[in-house]
Amino acid sequence: MSKQKFTVTAALPYANGPLHLGHVAGVYLPSDIFVRFLRMNHHDVAFICGSDENGAAITLRAKKEGVSPQTIVDRYNAVISQAFKDFDISFDIFHRTSTPLHHETAQEFFKVLDSKDQFTKETSEQYYDEQFNQFLADRYITGTCPNCNSENAYGDQCEKCGSALSPNDLINPKSTLSGNAPIMKETSHWYLPMERHEEWLKEWIKEGKLDSIQQHDPKKWRNQVIGQCMSWIDNGLRPRAMTRDLDWGVKVPVEGGDGKVLYVWLDAPIGYISATKQWAIDNNKNWEDYWKGDRKLVHFIGKDNIVFHAIIFPILLKAHGDFILPDNVPAYEFLNLEGDKFSTSRNWAVWLHEYIADYPDKMDELKYVLTAIAPESKDSDFTWKEYQTRVNSELADILGNFVNRALVLTNKYYDGKVPTQGALQEVDQNVLTEMEAIPARISKLVYDYKLREAQAEAMNLARLGNKYLADMEPWKLVKDEANTERVATIMNIALQITANLSIVLQPFLPATAVKLGTFLNFEDNNWEAAGKSNLLPEGHQTEKPSILFQKIEDETVQKEVDKLNAAKEALMLKETSFAPQKEETSFEDFSKMDIRLGTILEAEKVAKADKLLKLLVDTGIDKRTIVSGIAKHYSPEEVVGKTVTVLMNLAPRKIRGVESQGMILMAEDVAGNLSFVSPEKDFAAGGEVR
Repeated sequence: MSKQKFTVTAALPYANGPLHLGHVAGVYLPSDIFVRFLRMNHHDVAFICGSDENGAAITLRAKKEGVSPQTIVDRYNAVISQAFKDFDISFDIFHRTSTPLHHETAQEFFKVLDSKDQFTKETSEQYYDEQFNQFLADRYITGTCPNCNSENAYGDQCEKCGSALSPNDLINPKSTLSGNAPIMKETSHWYLPMERHEEWLKEWIKEGKLDSIQQHDPKKWRNQVIGQCMSWIDNGLRPRAMTRDLDWGVKVPVEGGDGKVLYVWLDAPIGYISATKQWAIDNNKNWEDYWKGDRKLVHFIGKDNIVFHAIIFPILLKAHGDFILPDNVPAYEFLNLEGDKFSTSRNWAVWLHEYIADYPDKMDELKYVLTAIAPESKDSDFTWKEYQTRVNSELADILGNFVNRALVLTNKYYDGKVPTQGALQEVDQNVLTEMEAIPARISKLVYDYKLREAQAEAMNLARLGNKYLADMEPWKLVKDEANTERVATIMNIALQITANLSIVLQPFLPATAVKLGTFLNFEDNNWEAAGKSNLLPEGHQTEKPSILFQKIEDETVQKEVDKLNAAKEALMLKETSFAPQKEETSFEDFSKMDIRLGTILEAEKVAKADKLLKLLVDTGIDKRTIVSGIAKHYSPEEVVGKTVTVLMNLAPRKIRGVESQGMILMAEDVAGNLSFVSPEKDFAAGGEVR
């Protein structure tokens, strides 16, 4: 391929939690492999990423922990960026969308679109939480997905089936703040009229053309990307709000924008541009060279982000002006864990920072396994048993075994010096021919975004070398002096294969490639050198090798499986920590209970009793005194006027000298917190509960 210019982005991770292996396998590792390969081929590359620090997901986490959003993003930006550094993901820049430069860039982008009448301003009814007096952004609403019936879908997407949604699509929506069903209330927002863009999007996505000019090769786009986009377009694109009623994020910079911020899916992709700007400032470059003109833009993402990167962001870029559009959006499906979906809330995950802490010398082992099982076209599954099998049988027994044999025998027979390559037999020539062909096959696969197959081809070179030594058995031939030249030729070829491995493995196993270079006293970062059979000259001095890959023991696998099972058991314990069901009772016994609604008229503490309140309750048929053990949870002032549920015909009894004529029914959670059982609607005292 001719030397081209690439701007490669990896989806901005939300700074509201650490990274797990599903994130790594589906975005960051494949993008890193692709970029490392491009650099080795001398393409002009900018590799851009950063943490997404705006949006409702951040504020939700902050509310849950009782801290500020800034505290959340600072904490997790540090965790995420350090994990990327430790895992050797080679970003040119890892930026933040909370920086002033990003806010300025996003606001300027919005103003340009607004000045070009690319938005419509509409007043509509949106969900509102009456208890919290707040409009609800997409992520503040959950409900049942209309497509897969998952009960935990968000107002912008269902994380189970990947469907993009709007809050009005949800069945039985509820607020994540109060847990109540929200009401509809009027508010005004700026909308992107996506329906205006259907025609050019169809031609661009399906045929790769824009205004009849070829923009990209649609054959290289994954079927699931084109399929999901065309499904959206064929069903008719609808206007989508580009602003939200929130107090955290990029403020809307035009008149009427008070109290509103940019929608995260307008704000976040612009984060790629603001990150490029910062990188350009730091490196004395022109950022526009990376977003305009003759350049390929590639977005590595998960399948749940397809619509935003292949429809919404391209609309925004084209509407703005002369920005380039994506050349490819290689979206990955989901990686599961031990047969179950990764879940942060259930702690069903292998966290990247924890893996790094536990296995600091096994980065390439994880990279290899995740690429080998990468969910490029369908969901795949990570298991610790497969991790062990691939490391032991492929990395250790094939790659490690071959390299160790080649170098140990060289040190034993030739004091570590590369022997002379003599006359070649047919078997030697076949091996060298195959070695020469492998880099070209890897190249085609990488340029086609088939990185899983590309790594397999790189490993085929190790398989080739391993089989060659096993078939030739130089350790037997060396016993006969008549085979001196033959053994030297075999070992020379084995070393040339090892040198080639140090090149072709660089995109996939960078630390291993460095080790091989150290063993060989050889370094070459040029892909053009791969496949050559004279990389190491005669007499070149090599070093004694160390073990390339230690095998994974059964105890390690069991430890990790036990850790996951412990997390599952802890969740089950949490979910079943309520008291068990009581013994069955008959309907006749239940019907004897007279349960009615009552209104608390007066309340005071019972003397010398920390837990008791004396209540005067209007039951609709009388006013009676009830003593209730709720003083630790409610003050007298809080309960007056409350509508409560009263067990009327409980036999009266004296409590601390006060006769109690009934019982207030309360709900209790796992932590022992109490709450009144009250009607959803405004019912009057006296209503029967049945």
